[in-house]
Amino acid sequence: MNRHGLICFYASVIIYIYKVEATTERDYGTRIIGGQEAFAGQFPFAAAVHVQTTDSKFFCGGALTGNDWVITAGHCVYNGVLFTIQLGSNHLESDDSGRMTIATSTPIDYTIYLNPVFPPEYSLQDNAPVYVLGWGQTSDTDPELSNELRFLYIRTISNAECRTIYGDQITDNMVCVAGNYNEGTCIGDNGSPLVQSYGKYYALVGVASFVSANGCESVDPLGYTRTYPYLEWIQNNTRQEEYV
Repeated sequence: MNRHGLICFYASVIIYIYKVEATTERDYGTRIIGGQEAFAGQFPFAAAVHVQTTDSKFFCGGALTGNDWVITAGHCVYNGVLFTIQLGSNHLESDDSGRMTIATSTPIDYTIYLNPVFPPEYSLQDNAPVYVLGWGQTSDTDPELSNELRFLYIRTISNAECRTIYGDQITDNMVCVAGNYNEGTCIGDNGSPLVQSYGKYYALVGVASFVSANGCESVDPLGYTRTYPYLEWIQNNTRQEEYV
């Protein structure tokens, strides 16, 4: 991996899961995938990652952690040969003056619309309030990405509760989320950040890892990789001292 670029969770199997089978059914209510549209500069670390392989193209989310690193999911870069990253704008397509599109290893300059997310200070707790965000599909029937960055304010559930749905596929380094109406991520949101508000700034507490094989509009929780157990690993790969 080059000095500047993407940092991806390859440790363990947790991030490679894209869709997992639910072992039981559970009623979390009617799913609202769309959430709310983010305002300019609300999540200045949000990164749109366009991935090209030798025979396909796809999309993932990510989070800016420094002026030359973006964290995303390992499966988002598997077999990737070219990565184009959009930063500084909530829109995938627009004439936004704050937008920055990069495909090189040139460090970026921070602006009011472009700032890194912070590392977590402690391990994520059960029933913690968190934000999920991304440009993924807004329904199972609409394959198009959302042009606008959307977010939801929901809570984590315990791993024990999540295992009642997915069984032993859920490891201690994962965390599941479920809102009052089971809002959440969908296809295209893989690699997107799960963040927690620490007063005036956000901390990256998870990376979108999987959705249920029953579909985004099912009643199943959504899975993320916890970042706290990997702070030293991130620092060793990026030499970012704040990630220790």
